[in-house]
Amino acid sequence: MNAVKSRERKDPAAERAIESVLAEAVQITDNRETAFDELIDHVGDARFVLLGEASHGTHEFYAERARITQRLIEEKGFNAVAVEADFPDAFRVNRYVRGGDDPDADMALSGFSRFPQWMWRNREVLAFVDWLREYNDRNDEMKAGFYGLDLYSLHASIDAVLGYLEKTDPEAAARARSRYSCFDHFGEDTQAYGYAAAFGLAESCEDEVVKQLIDVNRRASELYTKSSTVARDEMFFAVQNARLVRNAETYYRTMYRSDVSSWNVRDRHMMESLSELEAHLSDQPSLPKIVVWAHNSHLGDARFTDMGRRGELNVGQLVRQKYRDEAVLIGFTTHSGTVTAATDWGGDAERKRVRPSLPGSVENVFHDSGLGRFVVITGRESRARESLKTHFLERAIGVIYRPETERQSHYFNARISQQFDAVIHLDETRALEPLEITPLWETGEPPETFPSGL
Repeated sequence: MNAVKSRERKDPAAERAIESVLAEAVQITDNRETAFDELIDHVGDARFVLLGEASHGTHEFYAERARITQRLIEEKGFNAVAVEADFPDAFRVNRYVRGGDDPDADMALSGFSRFPQWMWRNREVLAFVDWLREYNDRNDEMKAGFYGLDLYSLHASIDAVLGYLEKTDPEAAARARSRYSCFDHFGEDTQAYGYAAAFGLAESCEDEVVKQLIDVNRRASELYTKSSTVARDEMFFAVQNARLVRNAETYYRTMYRSDVSSWNVRDRHMMESLSELEAHLSDQPSLPKIVVWAHNSHLGDARFTDMGRRGELNVGQLVRQKYRDEAVLIGFTTHSGTVTAATDWGGDAERKRVRPSLPGSVENVFHDSGLGRFVVITGRESRARESLKTHFLERAIGVIYRPETERQSHYFNARISQQFDAVIHLDETRALEPLEITPLWETGEPPETFPSGL
């Protein structure tokens, strides 16, 4: 009776959404072979599947994303996983899964040493990397790679470009070292460089990094057709790192300019990296088919969220605009549980309680359906697509989670059925387990009623 009364008090738009979800959602089972059959069928012949996450620290998001990706690789011929991670660190993993020298997956992931380490140094990614290595070992013809799309690794990418050139062209390495020396005054402090360059307190490195990218690109173009597959991979590695240095320089410089969105610079870089990866894989016998792992805020179409109204774009929007029906965008949501996150940037990983979703949010709609774990396909005409075109709140937890300011810090407005082609809801979730357990993560948060216990 109380549940009925609660339902009667709901907003009519929420009621319509709940009814459509009850009619059309497909519950997720524990059967690994059939759990996502309808979703895999909906992917069809698409070449890009974007798998989001509503937080950077939820076990189930990583586990189910890996399970879906394994099926896409085995059943649909996908041959690359591109993730929201620094390119040099991810490429080390790529070398490992393709038979490289690291002794195990843990060592292959050791490049991810910068905050937030748990995003990629966690139990679920470790298991997936092990699986990918085993899959590639079993398949001589069809192999799948692991690549990073992000741009925070400016100095690591400089080192990678120099390392490649020192082995292949020492004179070119000397020129590159001279060009990149304009960053030396700031050491590893990329934000200090960005501030100084933005306000004319130091000379911009823009011209130098552009010249270096042109040089590396030219060299790769001249040698590419004459080179082995392994050599081409290393050329791609060098060119992509030079491209990253150029785009990272722009990103840090635009962080301090109110008229330019550094968010747009970052997501344009990720889209450019994805397009370059597709071009690189086009040289292989099989058609490039890429799974992308990143946060919902990057992979759901920004035009149907508050981001779009602020003039921000994202990877999901750009992929749809370029690849149209060849792309499928899939989001994840949860109602409550725990999450791995920090309180402040650069802080330790903590196991935090996720507050139950707010009334008026799509997560609350999904929770009130009572289905628990389910998939709803929104990329085709249906009652669910129509009812979820309504603006609902949607929650986004990044590497920082502050429950005390959750409404302001972690919610935005979105039309989720246009933002995504499918949504996976996992009602109760738990924190992702880092490979390095901190005391704060081990102990977790005290109960919400602490210290009274009531």
